[in-house]
Amino acid sequence: MSDFIPERGAGADTNGANHPIYDVLVIGAGPTGLACAIDAQNAGFRVVLVDKGCLCNSLYHYPSHMTFFTTPELLEIGNIPFPSPNPKPSRNEALQYYRQVAAHYRLDVRQYQNVERVTGSDGGFQVQIRDRFGRAGVLTARKLVVATGYYDLPNYLGIQGEDLSKVMHYYDDPHPYSGLDVLVIGGKNSAAIAALELWRHGARVTLVHRGPDIHRHVKYWIKPDIENRIKAGEVTAHFSSQVAEITPDTVLIETPSGNLVLKNDFVFALIGYHPDFEFLESLGVRSEGKDRLPICDPKTLESNVPGVYLAGVIVAGARTNEIFIENGRFHGQQIAGDLANKLSGATLSASKY
Repeated sequence: MSDFIPERGAGADTNGANHPIYDVLVIGAGPTGLACAIDAQNAGFRVVLVDKGCLCNSLYHYPSHMTFFTTPELLEIGNIPFPSPNPKPSRNEALQYYRQVAAHYRLDVRQYQNVERVTGSDGGFQVQIRDRFGRAGVLTARKLVVATGYYDLPNYLGIQGEDLSKVMHYYDDPHPYSGLDVLVIGGKNSAAIAALELWRHGARVTLVHRGPDIHRHVKYWIKPDIENRIKAGEVTAHFSSQVAEITPDTVLIETPSGNLVLKNDFVFALIGYHPDFEFLESLGVRSEGKDRLPICDPKTLESNVPGVYLAGVIVAGARTNEIFIENGRFHGQQIAGDLANKLSGATLSASKY
């Protein structure tokens, strides 16, 4: 394979005329991946990032009008202030901030490059990639950091009709659903927010949740809002219930009182997401317990595979509610500290950033 991607700032150390060897390759260019790249770059290492989508791809696919649950300073990376006039910044503000941080540090981000396979071992990993036009390439690095997050892989219901085009696992904008019958599946933040926005923009909303009530972890300013809409009959809710089948025109719901068939135009199955365990396993990273916690050193975040580090939410396995941008952004410091020990004297990076 050839490195079809134009090289930027090539140094003297290569495994061929057009094949630079990077000190660190970060898989995933979200906030955590960017933070890891910045910390490694600041430590003097030559870094490249790859992402199968755009910069901060998962954040880009959040609802267009989303507001974070946290304050701007808790989203900061690279010691760059996050200026926002709002106590809680919006999705668009965050995207602009992370674009500017990446530009400030002149990060080498390879967007729309899907990682298909990783071969080699510590000190010489070959990362085989393919771009959106199907062209193959390879990038070589001494160390890998996996910061792939989890938002790209939705949990599925496993029922008949889930593959219909009217069924979606991501919620974006309420406008296209005004005046229509919309079913929202789930009882946590994403489902509650979607149900409220859809109702406020004219959709006829039914909420279905397998639990007995709206989840206790729903944010304190959202929970009473959705509960009041349900009490007022403005949003219909079925708790301790589940969707059994989806057809082009209806949904079948199993409730404690019996089965219901409801007229339906669109379904939002907002029942959570999970890390790419299959990819981690392909790297040789082992996991433990029912939550599939990947094995890694809690101090250095190096996995059981020498030279492969984990960062962000994937460190917590299936416990996706334990790590967010607010705490995952510090993982790069742990990894960079270990890289400084293990790559000292062996790095080929000649330039200072």
